[in-house]
Amino acid sequence: MATDTLVQEDIHSGGQDNWSGGKTPFKASYGKLMMWYFLLSDAFTFAGFLIAYGALRFSMPTWPVPDFVFSSFPGGLHHKPLFFVTFMTFVLLFSSFTMVRAVQEGHRENKKGVVFWMFLTILGGIGFLSCQAWEWNTLLGKEHMTITKNPFGTHAESGVYLTADGKAEGETFEAGDSYLIHKAGAGHGDDAAQGDDAGHEGEGDHAESHYEGPGEYGDAVVDKDGFILRKYKVLEGENAGMIKSESLGPKAFGAIFFFVTGFHGFHVFSGVIFLIIIMLNAATGLYVKRKNGYEMVEKIGLYWHFVDLVWVFVFLVFYLL
Repeated sequence: MATDTLVQEDIHSGGQDNWSGGKTPFKASYGKLMMWYFLLSDAFTFAGFLIAYGALRFSMPTWPVPDFVFSSFPGGLHHKPLFFVTFMTFVLLFSSFTMVRAVQEGHRENKKGVVFWMFLTILGGIGFLSCQAWEWNTLLGKEHMTITKNPFGTHAESGVYLTADGKAEGETFEAGDSYLIHKAGAGHGDDAAQGDDAGHEGEGDHAESHYEGPGEYGDAVVDKDGFILRKYKVLEGENAGMIKSESLGPKAFGAIFFFVTGFHGFHVFSGVIFLIIIMLNAATGLYVKRKNGYEMVEKIGLYWHFVDLVWVFVFLVFYLL
């Protein structure tokens, strides 16, 4: 009876040992499957951050306009909305192409090709991080945006700035126009000669200004943090004729911008470190004996493509919408 039972079980199993192991689910190795699990969980994390950004943005009466906030370009150039971040995006996406080529060369067991294209991918990652460092330095050092202070604001109503003698004879602005609040004695760029009001209106540069008294910015006050808050007279609406002062933009903007872009930058930095390690391993011939199409290169490639894809959504949410 026992023999008959074993024979029947063998027939039902097709004559194969179901407990032999080594079978890859979904035709993917264990390592690649675990990488997909990790990327899926990380995708949920980024999705949560971007949803939080959307919730904060639409809960605020005004929000900084990306075209105005991200309009600086290296070399002292201004009025270049999103030019620099577009260049950053191109650098990162091009590194995704070089990563594809590295994986292809791995499938061909071409060690030199793998090393060459991975090296270009590493350069792309370093280039992106360098661009992000410049952007952060500009926002933090020159425009004084921090996780708790946001000098970029948007007018909620039309008005006219007051002059030094308190008269409403300054430049006018419309509801929705952007402005950058300067700090007393702090520089913001290279175009100080363009006028006292540059950098405050949506059409102005992020220009260098030094506060020496009420006359330079008309009727203004300096808050406890040194930000120069100009006074203006409301021209339209239910508050017409009322005298108000500029106010800092929603501080949530700086906090979530630095957190999300920093979190993504950490992923890029980590990816560059892993790319360097795997490239060196490939160069020494470590993966040659495995004859598995340089699977380790393919796994880091999955991670790198994920990082690039996430940046596309960050770019869309923070810089375009």
